[in-house]
Amino acid sequence: MTVRIAIAGAGNVGRSIAQELIGNGHEVMLIERHPRQLCPERVPEARWVLADACELSSLEEADLAGCDVVVAATGDDKANLVVSLLAKTEFAVPRVVSRVNRAENEWLFTEQWGVDVAVSKPRLMAALVEEAVTVGDLVRLMTFRQGEANLVEITLPKDAPYEGKPVRSVPMPRDAALVAILRGKRVLVPTPDDPLESGDELIFVCTSDVEDQVRAVVLGDRGLPPLG
Repeated sequence: MTVRIAIAGAGNVGRSIAQELIGNGHEVMLIERHPRQLCPERVPEARWVLADACELSSLEEADLAGCDVVVAATGDDKANLVVSLLAKTEFAVPRVVSRVNRAENEWLFTEQWGVDVAVSKPRLMAALVEEAVTVGDLVRLMTFRQGEANLVEITLPKDAPYEGKPVRSVPMPRDAALVAILRGKRVLVPTPDDPLESGDELIFVCTSDVEDQVRAVVLGDRGLPPLG
């Protein structure tokens, strides 16, 4: 399914996002207010618009209401908040993703400002480092809906309770779902009969409230919090 996506900010970040999304078959519009950043030859498949994404009239002319997703990808947190708020409140865009440039501003990027998903590079980098080096514990990769749901990863250690057993034998708590298994270079969509192997990276979507339960189920005793 082709999704129509508007990206505010055509710097390195915005262009990289655009190229990735176009490669996945989506329709992308890049909105940039600085003429020197307007470089259609760098992403020729995108629609380029010279406009200030913080101005309502500019967004109306760009037909933002026809977009399925808006990505606020500028290097200015204030601008990203304004774009997010306008996209959600004035144009009813179903999905708004916003870049957080400064970690101390992350608390502002909430549904009150129209943000569905806030992406903070420091947090994401920290999560990726943890994911790469941590075995036998839960690592939070990404937060959705301001903490209502999280994407988390657990690398299955040897002798875990369900090592070698099928997915259907794992008693998942309510509000948690195993969505993918990363095994070597393969990405597996889990089926009930798939056996779990040590070294598998298990990717779950769950609410914050059940993260400890997911950890305890998958890891057994080693997933329990320490006493005292």
